[in-house]
Amino acid sequence: MKAWPPVLFSLVLASIAAAAEPPARIVSVGGAVTEIVNELGLGDTLVAVDSTSLHPPAMRELPQVGYMRALSAEGVAALGPDLVLLSDNAGPPPVIAQIRGLGIPTRMVPDRPTVEGVAEKVRAVGSFLDRQEEAEAMARDITRGVEAVSAVVAEIPDRPRVLFLMGLGQGAPTAAGQNTAADAMIRLAGGINAMEGYEGYKPASGEAILAAAPDVLLLPSDAVEAAGGRDAILAMPQFAGTPAARHGRLVAMDTLYLLGFGPRLPQALADLARALHPDRADAFPTPPRDRS
Repeated sequence: MKAWPPVLFSLVLASIAAAAEPPARIVSVGGAVTEIVNELGLGDTLVAVDSTSLHPPAMRELPQVGYMRALSAEGVAALGPDLVLLSDNAGPPPVIAQIRGLGIPTRMVPDRPTVEGVAEKVRAVGSFLDRQEEAEAMARDITRGVEAVSAVVAEIPDRPRVLFLMGLGQGAPTAAGQNTAADAMIRLAGGINAMEGYEGYKPASGEAILAAAPDVLLLPSDAVEAAGGRDAILAMPQFAGTPAARHGRLVAMDTLYLLGFGPRLPQALADLARALHPDRADAFPTPPRDRS
């Protein structure tokens, strides 16, 4: 067998070493994806994130590439990344194709609002970053944490009707129907989605809200603050006639924490379950908080 010339052999070795080199400049798109990268101990490789990547708080100091569904190829390329990690909800598709066309490695991370989907998401990021062992341990911890909460939920017969709304003060608020992250969290926490009969997120009129008769209103914490607090919201005409308003039951949670389906899922689920079942609050386990 003919030996390779020394110069060519050196080039091949250099190429192999470069291919094996872990990414040092990562752009992460998707709040849960960014949380996973940090939980895997690689937060210092992130050079930019999207506007949904708000946890851990240090991520807010990084350059942003915009909203995950409205990315700009030029903005991403200007950062000189050697890897772009994208939730598979990111887009638009032509922009992602442009990024790939520029020769920038991209990896799509599956995003399903289920317990199994979170484990799949964690394993995918771990695989892309050569952290399979750490990712597998994280996936196991998340699954066990959710199972511990679910075991308590299974013993509770009462299921309050819960209405999740966004966009207060911007016309008709948007309600979460079936097959949404909010619907999945409500059901996992032992509630019934009060907005049954349709899928996705849709505007809800005052009449529709009253007809849904929610026992609990579930709102983003920033929306509650912007609207003047819980008492102001419960007094609004579209809510005042609901069981939730009559009994003062409004739950406010950070949107990414509640709907992100990332590493903090067990903690978010336990917090929501306690809020929906206050008489059983002490029965729910307290999963360890994330390490960020």
